[in-house]
Amino acid sequence: MEPSLRYTRTSDRVTIAYTVTGDGPALIWLPPVPFSNVMGQWRIPFIHDAYQRLAEQMRLILYDGRGTGHSQRDVADLSLDAMLRDLDAVVSDAGLETFALLGYYHSALTAIAYAARHPARVTRLVLFGGTLRAMDAMSAPETQALLTLIERDWDLFVDSAARAWMGWSVGEEGRLVADAFRTATTPAMARGTLEAAREGDVSGEVGSVTSPALVLHRQGERQIPVEVSQALADALPNGRLVRLEGSSAGLFFGDPEADLRVLLAFLTGEHDNASDSIPPAGSSVRTPRRDGLTPRELDVLRLIAQGEANAEIAHRLGLSVHTVERHAANLYRKIDARGRADATAYAIRRGIL
Repeated sequence: MEPSLRYTRTSDRVTIAYTVTGDGPALIWLPPVPFSNVMGQWRIPFIHDAYQRLAEQMRLILYDGRGTGHSQRDVADLSLDAMLRDLDAVVSDAGLETFALLGYYHSALTAIAYAARHPARVTRLVLFGGTLRAMDAMSAPETQALLTLIERDWDLFVDSAARAWMGWSVGEEGRLVADAFRTATTPAMARGTLEAAREGDVSGEVGSVTSPALVLHRQGERQIPVEVSQALADALPNGRLVRLEGSSAGLFFGDPEADLRVLLAFLTGEHDNASDSIPPAGSSVRTPRRDGLTPRELDVLRLIAQGEANAEIAHRLGLSVHTVERHAANLYRKIDARGRADATAYAIRRGIL
């Protein structure tokens, strides 16, 4: 069942459409501009299912950014400050005091800037496809080639973007994603939004983010190198990089259960307790044993949670691959994990990173 739309006005008099689903701690999923289309997204089965699962444990707020979806289309200001006004309006209208933020590609800049300017309000920060500077996400040759299609052939652009950027397979769900992109905005607004986003740079603000931050990187992602995601995690005072398995450049496609386990472990975990907080990125502080894990099993678990393959773990720890496999099997049994996704979720939940 699709949620009903609500509407609010920004301080510069722009109408913003948003939805609220579920109950519990609030999570605001920022719009993936210029393709935010909340109602279109709810009609895509695997995205709908993921949203419903999130809403079972939290209050999920989604909204369309200015110029997109059911929000006001005829707008001129598409700057980062304008995007922050959209978020401010939704926060105020929904009556939120504290909440987690999830920034997706370009909206990661908005999430970082908001968290830096309102540290008391943002409890947790999740960034997927995020960068400190927007150009880091737009400089790939494939992306530049796609952008030339916006005004030349809008249909070809959205069909190509749905597959090349987001990694959707062909078929009905791929068609639904392309349709959501196609109806999200106009070619002129898409071009204007992307041109404005190109100037985004939060490198001067990221150091003021105090909330625990999870930077997610898909192992097979070609548009944004893992070094860019690592630099973002390192710049966040309480940041941590986790590499997800698979090759999709979006969440929930391929193995939605694994993505959800990692997300929910971080968003609903026990990170408010000092013993379970995520150490700063790059920290070498050792975590006390948990559930009977030996020090070596903790070492293996940390590297599994960071996306390392068994051969990489073996090389890093000076062990044989067989020994790493044996440690992994033992720790899986001790923490009741079915595989790497469960182990990563456990590591995040317990602060073993």
